[in-house]
Amino acid sequence: MPAQLAHGEAELTSSGTSQLPPDFSTTTAFARVAQNGAANVEKVPSAHEDVAPHREMTDDVFDETYREKEGPKPQKRYVWRNIILMSLLHLTAIYAAIWLTPTAKFATLVWVFVLFVLSGLGITAGAHRLWSHRSYKAGLPLRIFLAVINSMAFQNDIFEWARDHRVHHKYSETDADPHNAKRGFFFSHIGWLLVRKHPDVKEKGKKLDLSDLMADKVVMFQRRHYKTSVVIMCFLFPAAVPWYFWGESYHTSFFMASILRYALILNATWLVNSAAHMYGNRPYDKTINPRENHFVVFGALGEGFHNYHHTFPYDYSTSEFGLNWNITTAFIDLMCYLGLATDCKRVSKEAIMARKIRTGDGSHKTG
Repeated sequence: MPAQLAHGEAELTSSGTSQLPPDFSTTTAFARVAQNGAANVEKVPSAHEDVAPHREMTDDVFDETYREKEGPKPQKRYVWRNIILMSLLHLTAIYAAIWLTPTAKFATLVWVFVLFVLSGLGITAGAHRLWSHRSYKAGLPLRIFLAVINSMAFQNDIFEWARDHRVHHKYSETDADPHNAKRGFFFSHIGWLLVRKHPDVKEKGKKLDLSDLMADKVVMFQRRHYKTSVVIMCFLFPAAVPWYFWGESYHTSFFMASILRYALILNATWLVNSAAHMYGNRPYDKTINPRENHFVVFGALGEGFHNYHHTFPYDYSTSEFGLNWNITTAFIDLMCYLGLATDCKRVSKEAIMARKIRTGDGSHKTG
């Protein structure tokens, strides 16, 4: 981040964590209220987000100028390949959960859990907090590791994941949101992958500044070799370890460590798009859909503090509660301790409380 900051610049704590000033929410974050491309605009304070004054990136800031196009919605176009593959994945995952879990070796079950956490971190600490929001900085060894375990998660390459996620934040709950929760739980959970993207998603995605992703050699290397890396890291490597090291049958190894684990991490991630946008309280901003959902916090390695995250997307912890059920934050903190990560962005307690009072639903008063 640039060293020269305006009034109210962030202070770094001794741990290297940026603390945003208490009054930053009143110094920036203005939205233009106008129809698409209108010349006459009126500036009003944004109800959706406080923008940190020292941020280089604003493509994850909600765009209040966007207006959905009038007229009938585009006809749904089903992606039958995805429908068939996702159906087969979940049927075989159910088979593994019911018939193979009781007979699998204990070491195999532990391995499945380890892989779940690793592949989850490839999304949460990697594609999400590092590359989508640039909420901290990672050295080359950590970026390589995160790219490898991101391929294990098999949820599109880092470049595509980050692009779609920035569009999701910038146009949340509109036609330009890839998994618009206003289209229902099923659509925001998995349905968005089974149909063609709304034209607005493609249009707005092309207008984002993705130069930081294109300049990252690790991101672009993974993108070029994504299919190969997925075959190895998502399917072959997870199954090979139980089979080779403790004599688990390859059949059980593959369906447990590759298929079941993959289906579990997919659904854990999808719950952030669905459940965490529909169920829970909104202590930071009651004017937006994202909620605090503690079930999702537990299942998605700390990603369920979603009202907070959409209010302060640049906070590396996605929560004001630090390590509380937040495995991803613990991982990033460990990387900082080892010298592999730096410049973790945080919001000051004063700014958080001011935001709760200004736009929250009041639930913070009861804990």
